[in-house]
Amino acid sequence: MRTFISKLRRGTKTESALSLQEAPQESPQQRLYRYRKQRGVNLGSWFVLERWVSGSPFQGAAGSGQSDLDVAKGQHAKHVLEHHWDSWITSSDFEWLAARGINTVRIPIGYYHICALDPSILTRTDFDGLQHVFEGAWSRLVAAVVTAQSFGIGVLFDLHAAPGKQNKDSHSGTSSPVISFFNSRFNMQLAIRTLRILVTQLIALRAHGPVFDNIVGIQLLNEPHPSSHQTLYDWYGEAIQEIRKIDSGFPIYISDCWMTDQYADFVAHLPPSLALTCIDYHLYRCFTSSDISTSAAQHTASLADRNAPFSQMFSRVSEKLAASGSGLIVGEWSGALNPGSLQGTTDEHQERASYIRAQLDLFELYCAGSFFWTYKKEWPGDQGWSFRDAVENGIFPEVVGMIPVKDYVGLSADTNARKVTARNVALGQHVSYWARFPSYYEHWRFEAGFDEGWVVAYDFFTFDRAGQVAVSELGFKGCIAKRKAQDHIREYGRSNNIWEFGECTVQGGFPFWVLPLFGRQHDIPAISISSSVISQI
Repeated sequence: MRTFISKLRRGTKTESALSLQEAPQESPQQRLYRYRKQRGVNLGSWFVLERWVSGSPFQGAAGSGQSDLDVAKGQHAKHVLEHHWDSWITSSDFEWLAARGINTVRIPIGYYHICALDPSILTRTDFDGLQHVFEGAWSRLVAAVVTAQSFGIGVLFDLHAAPGKQNKDSHSGTSSPVISFFNSRFNMQLAIRTLRILVTQLIALRAHGPVFDNIVGIQLLNEPHPSSHQTLYDWYGEAIQEIRKIDSGFPIYISDCWMTDQYADFVAHLPPSLALTCIDYHLYRCFTSSDISTSAAQHTASLADRNAPFSQMFSRVSEKLAASGSGLIVGEWSGALNPGSLQGTTDEHQERASYIRAQLDLFELYCAGSFFWTYKKEWPGDQGWSFRDAVENGIFPEVVGMIPVKDYVGLSADTNARKVTARNVALGQHVSYWARFPSYYEHWRFEAGFDEGWVVAYDFFTFDRAGQVAVSELGFKGCIAKRKAQDHIREYGRSNNIWEFGECTVQGGFPFWVLPLFGRQHDIPAISISSSVISQI
């Protein structure tokens, strides 16, 4: 955010670019779902199956019995899959999640799961001839979106399995370790076609029913392993361009291949747009030899240390993405630790809880959202990988997010008085500080920015929670700040003092975005700020 403000102040191309961009056409409900802080889980092994998460569908699978293709070629495949889709996740699961502050779910899908919309997408692929097996998936995906909305939950669709496989894992659709996505123009174009079909249909459904506003975006690929990153950059660019032809404001998420700085640079240099393009990072600390030889306490300490390289990377990337109107999420993370990391531990329960808490605090500072992998497993007891088990065993907080401590509905007059008081204090500090540097200023722009930001923050806090126990908070601050700065330029014209609209004020020894209830809460766990923040509304 500081980088974005500094660009406005310097009068760089950011200002001129802003004035040329049209704001995405979004309903108020869509905007709130899309840009709030996403406290989420993955609904793993619902559509893209993973045997270690849910084993039952694999009982009659063909071949090595590890992938969707093996199940689809196995015994009674259509019945097996449709029974699983109908029973693995139900309305009661969404209700349980909403009651614990979860406001968004990430749903992994394969290209073959939307074959009901266009059977030809299976032609010349590994799933050719299997339309009858997967044709029932689409109606269930739509039902999932509608059910999620009834509990105030947003949905991020993730293309987990692309034509030809984008990584060697069996959760990319087949059990073959061969990656043929990146060396096949056919596969790469088919993936874009699949994404276009998906976005087009989601837009059409919203127009003609069932009406839903809770699609927060689509992820183009999950954990791609390209032979050349330039190849992936080029494909990302083409896919983004094609999707934005359909809907210029549709939020798009991309995997960073664990090269976060480089892919953040890629996003920052995309053609100017007010649409959200978000980086997805996956955080696991249990697979490598280094992970195994590192104790749980050391893992926790490295995540909690704001001066450690990993935290510094998150801070740096978060600022870089905010400056371009983008954002950072952690699309997968867990509480899993290798047994080697727990050797010699006297209190394993506390070690696991501390490890999870350190990750949550890190995400609270630098990310617009995070999604635990995974919601549940078929076999109970895995507190590292099953969100439900982690919560029920007390190593994950019972509720995430900010919980209202009083009824804030109908307090507009009191809220306005608080806004005026806070604005006057901030304005006084702003004027006093810049008086030390004689120049021409337009402090009224600071007032306008403060008022606008307060309204935005209040809109998120008072968003109809449906079944949600926690309030909504603005997550993608850079995206909204960029749009509001453009609106200000459109209404009041260009000026060398546009930076005052988005200036920050110094309080407590650190700079923060001008808005109470809107800025980053530095080094304060989300749970602990609930009463202090919400009670001030």
